Amino acid sequence: MSDTVSLKFPDGSVRQYAAGTTGREVAEAISKSLAKKAVAIALDGTLRDLSDPVVDGLIEIVTRTDPRALELIRHDAAHVMAEAVQELWPGTQVTIGPVIENGFYYDFAKNEPFTPEDLPKIEKRMKEIIQRNKPFTKEVWPRSKAREVFAAKGEAYKVELVDAIPEDQDLKIYYQGDWFDLCRGPHMASTGQVGMAFKLMKVAGAYWRGDSNNAMLSRIYGTAFAEQEDLDRYLHILAEAEKRDHRKLGREMDLFHFQEEGPGVVFWHGKGWRMFQTLTSYMRRRLEGTYQEVNAPQVLDKSLWETSGHWGWYQENMFAVKSAHAFTHPDDEEADQKIFALKPMNCPGHVQIFKHGLKSYRELPVRLAEFGNVHRYEASGALHGLMRVRGFTQDDAHVFCTEEQMAAECLRINDLILSVYEDFGFSEIVVKLSTRPEKRVGSDDLWDRAESVMLDVLKTIEAQSGGRIKTGIMPGEGAFYGPKFEYTLRDAIGREWQCGTTQVDFNLPERFGAFYIDDKSEKKQPVMIHRAICGSMERFLGILIENFAGHMPLWFAPLQVVVATITSDADDYGREVAEQLRDAGLQVETDFRNEKINYKVREHSVTKVPVIIVCGKREAEEKTVNIRRLGSQEQVSMSLAEAVAVLAGEATPPDVKRKLAARAAR
Repeated sequence: MSDTVSLKFPDGSVRQYAAGTTGREVAEAISKSLAKKAVAIALDGTLRDLSDPVVDGLIEIVTRTDPRALELIRHDAAHVMAEAVQELWPGTQVTIGPVIENGFYYDFAKNEPFTPEDLPKIEKRMKEIIQRNKPFTKEVWPRSKAREVFAAKGEAYKVELVDAIPEDQDLKIYYQGDWFDLCRGPHMASTGQVGMAFKLMKVAGAYWRGDSNNAMLSRIYGTAFAEQEDLDRYLHILAEAEKRDHRKLGREMDLFHFQEEGPGVVFWHGKGWRMFQTLTSYMRRRLEGTYQEVNAPQVLDKSLWETSGHWGWYQENMFAVKSAHAFTHPDDEEADQKIFALKPMNCPGHVQIFKHGLKSYRELPVRLAEFGNVHRYEASGALHGLMRVRGFTQDDAHVFCTEEQMAAECLRINDLILSVYEDFGFSEIVVKLSTRPEKRVGSDDLWDRAESVMLDVLKTIEAQSGGRIKTGIMPGEGAFYGPKFEYTLRDAIGREWQCGTTQVDFNLPERFGAFYIDDKSEKKQPVMIHRAICGSMERFLGILIENFAGHMPLWFAPLQVVVATITSDADDYGREVAEQLRDAGLQVETDFRNEKINYKVREHSVTKVPVIIVCGKREAEEKTVNIRRLGSQEQVSMSLAEAVAVLAGEATPPDVKRKLAARAAR
């Protein structure tokens, strides 16, 4: 064993240290101020305790403001919370407390579950523990000692966790003062480094190890950040997200509902279905002239899904059915054995359509699009309004092309995707290339060629956007059948949504024997590109509702104008106004109720009607209208003819406006 350790630093310098030197000692040797700021080290990219001995490799000193420290802050906050709980409620057992996206949680075994009223008390005690600034120290215990100590403390769940740790792994115990816990680490130097930018969010029930046959535990969720400004920003986003919740707005706007008899499927109301159809019509127009819209069956024999591979690797997410005849005639063995499946995706059906009839290379690319209803089983706990359903519509398309055409098709798809997002106001887009996973089909040579093409396309996307579109690479995240682009958009409050995809597929054309005749009159397998823009139309609508907080652009609003009269003397004129607006193509309703106008305006504002036109006796005489916009107290008076022209212009979809402008320019 060498007496020295060779460490490489981020600036490229290399230094020698005595074996056994800790990360803290390395930081102190660089500067005392750095050592005070340090919370951990990274050895070849892996976070380690400051107290750990260093080994040969690249070392980085991680400070509290380093993005990698956020996970440590949250991890340590979970331990501080557990100590606070046991101080406040002696006898409570701690179980597991991992870091999760945007925070952490800890599960506790307690006779009475926690309530939201307990959270402020726990937060107060956590602050006291943080102010004590006790160091985190690590010990490695024999398995027998760990079992004995935790059993003596009445920590039965910890004993079970000890028994579950593989024999070849150390049992690490982390102390923070006198309190300790079983943990794989790493941790920061002391509890004081957690800081005060934390908040406990909610309580919930959770089964031990996620098994409903086990005991119900009490879970506390929390979050923590390096700085208070970051916490405040996060809490603001959460508050905004709650106000924008599409399920809440869906009720207020009377768009849709869900009920127990149809778990995970949408009951669309008139206005909601109108908005759905507006989205579908818009997407159809965007595909005109370049795609053939097709429709593949929803129910297909199991054998097709076996050929595609879905029955093998996706079966648990599929709905399988038998004919009613199989249940009413159990003695009919042939009927009983016949199994069908509701399609979870459209691709196998599109391959069948492509295969029907001989295709020449001159016909390629063949672009098939479908607004296909698909069904996928989701656990009931995962269902979430329009965002996660069991039955939904995909704006799905598949391009069958030659390998030489692949780059041009990917760029064409990219232009379409970005243009659609821009029409809905999304300008901050990230495009990432996911490369080959460990388990995959196709030769390495095939993957090399496909990834090379898509990498060039990615560079072109960034260059053509002038840097406006951010790009990145996700190694190993590709589909098993080919590399893919993922499109992520940022909404009005900064949340990111992954929507569009472009996926190259080597698998399905081969499995189904799809081919075209090339210029040498030989059979050749096409490249199949899967393309989605909205992804799930339902989910995309949910994203739009939340992005706009229900204040939909006039062209997309399910109800665009309400004409409300001040007195009954203006009702006839109100009907004339509504008729002219309808003739101009707007969705209009009238409100001639015997109610005060302020009551009417307030009521329609709650349902997020973009424009309210107010008509009184004076407006009827002058042939004018008063226009009130959603979210504004201002009233604008204009002639009826002008109002119809202005609103009709605003209600024209952006893609139609472009066509009209191009036609006018010719």
